Amino acid sequence: MKYKLLCIDIDGTLLDDQKKLLPQVKESIKKVAGKGVHIVLASGRMPAGVGLIEKELGVKCIKACSAGTYILSGDECIGAGYLSLETMKSVYTDIAEKYKIPLWIFCGKSWYVTSTDQYVEREIHTIKREPVVVDAISLAGKWECESTRPNKLLVAAEPQKLKHIYKEMKEKDWKDIDMACSAADFIEIFPKGMTKGRALSLICNKLGINIEETVAFGDQELDIPMIEAAGIGIAMGNAIQELKDKAAFITKSNNEAGIAYAIENYLEKGE
Repeated sequence: MKYKLLCIDIDGTLLDDQKKLLPQVKESIKKVAGKGVHIVLASGRMPAGVGLIEKELGVKCIKACSAGTYILSGDECIGAGYLSLETMKSVYTDIAEKYKIPLWIFCGKSWYVTSTDQYVEREIHTIKREPVVVDAISLAGKWECESTRPNKLLVAAEPQKLKHIYKEMKEKDWKDIDMACSAADFIEIFPKGMTKGRALSLICNKLGINIEETVAFGDQELDIPMIEAAGIGIAMGNAIQELKDKAAFITKSNNEAGIAYAIENYLEKGE
């Protein structure tokens, strides 16, 4: 095959809107992996949530978790990025407390929240893992003593409210972070430059693969850096327009087995 690695977003891309892995998508990925192509799952999900999908696929994957800020090969961390504790405290006080929403905090394989709401409960149902409820300021103090820092933060709210929050966050003077929406109701906050595209580059370096020999699939703003970085960027039919504008090919939607369609009708035909 002309490409040596597939980098695939999970929610809205690999899975359909019911969070199901369609049989034809599973089979197409297993077929590609059987030819020696590396499979990377690049997701905003924490490791436990990405691991569930790896198990369901039945294919050994590299897992670029927490928006690409914590990268696992098996159980071994092969790359990570970290936010400062000052930024964590600032996002908590300036955004989460102000808007009375939980702050989600990710550190390695652990997930913490400052309170629970419908979005936290939905995530618990999706990834089959409960977070630890914490006080963000106390946790920051504990981590300062332990020289520990978070990989990623997240805030969730209904889409209209989230647009307002996103606009306000963009106006803040946080020079050490990047942020992007991974869904209409999620803002992911991660270390500056530690995007899914950067994660893809790190993985290629580890594997000795030229990044031009990679294919990336995505649907949301968070996926744009890896679509731009990959040799071939493929947008799902349900992707946001900004991502479609940067893609080499637009496939069918996640509900129509778009990954399988692209593999069979674009990638394999181009060989």
